[in-house]
Amino acid sequence: MSSDADEGAPAPPVDQVRTGLVGSLRSHLGTAVLETEVANGDVWVRLERAAWSKAAGVLRNELGMDYFCFLSGLDWMANPGLSGEKVWDPDGGVSLDEEGGDEVAEEPAGSHHTGVAGGDSRFQVFARVYSTGEKVGITLKADLDEADPRIGSWVAVYRGADWHEREAWEMYGFTFDGHPGLRHMYLPSDFEGHPMRKDFPLLAREVKPWPGLVDVEAMPGEEAGEGEGTEG
Repeated sequence: MSSDADEGAPAPPVDQVRTGLVGSLRSHLGTAVLETEVANGDVWVRLERAAWSKAAGVLRNELGMDYFCFLSGLDWMANPGLSGEKVWDPDGGVSLDEEGGDEVAEEPAGSHHTGVAGGDSRFQVFARVYSTGEKVGITLKADLDEADPRIGSWVAVYRGADWHEREAWEMYGFTFDGHPGLRHMYLPSDFEGHPMRKDFPLLAREVKPWPGLVDVEAMPGEEAGEGEGTEG
């Protein structure tokens, strides 16, 4: 319950610069701007994915966002095996696993929670750009189709997006239409799966005997066999 002092407190100042950015983006993209948030000296915008490529041109040419920071992917699939992680459960909202400590209130069944500026899908692509003149940045994101996660490329506008889109293609399985050459950077060309997806099996986490424990040479002063591992 708020006190009388709280009710009489002045409203926080409006961030004119960042709300102006949102307004300018809306004027160019219209209803393709789905959700926005301006808080703590930053701004987030979620777009329809059909407007993703156009948004890059607007940001650079109309809003002066001349510096490309990064682009990556998000997978909001629930993964209780990750300690303390806030996860999206499409049937039960947001929760923490048992080792996570603080409890998080469950949301109604069927609701989604996909971070700032919301979302309606498991997969999202997000990118950040910055104006070196105005000293202000903006983060954009878009929902992707889980069955066919594809979206337009930003490489024609921001050359720096080339490497980032290749990484997101390799690690998340996102296709960037118009990219000049999506190809592997880290993984073998015949590698199957996408390691950054929550459902990718991390076999290295399985507990296995270390091969170095087998047939270890005895240390000086030890009787033969004392320092050797055993099989079976």
